[in-house]
Amino acid sequence: MRTYLVIMDESPEAEKAIHFAARRAAKTGGGVHIVAVTPPADFVQWGGVQATMDEEARQRAEQMVMGLAGTLMQESGIRPIITVRSGEPIPIIRAILKEDATIAALVLAAAANGIPGPLVAHFTGGEAGKMPCPIMIVPGGLSREEMERLS
Repeated sequence: MRTYLVIMDESPEAEKAIHFAARRAAKTGGGVHIVAVTPPADFVQWGGVQATMDEEARQRAEQMVMGLAGTLMQESGIRPIITVRSGEPIPIIRAILKEDATIAALVLAAAANGIPGPLVAHFTGGEAGKMPCPIMIVPGGLSREEMERLS
């Protein structure tokens, strides 16, 4: 099965990437893998406080992804694979790309205005030629109707 990997955060670009990936998956008989990355917590001297902070960040990420997954299922009928990991996004994304041979494309979205975010900049930079799959970049300025037509 062809799977589209999408990184979820609180940006409007992430929602565009997920919507586009879901439309592509629905049209090609594929799936969507949503990854939420929680940032590594700053060092806190007391381990219990650190663990609580990590758990709260994980719960926020899971709630965000689960809400979006419900919308995705309603709109496209696709039940996404959901992964929540803590750490730096780029190494986590690379690890998931190595782990999952079904990933057909990494779907990112660029901001409607200004410079691209760090993920778009990294994965389309000097390392782009070494990626194990194509990278799809959804322009942030596309309307839902335009995404429907293009997906």
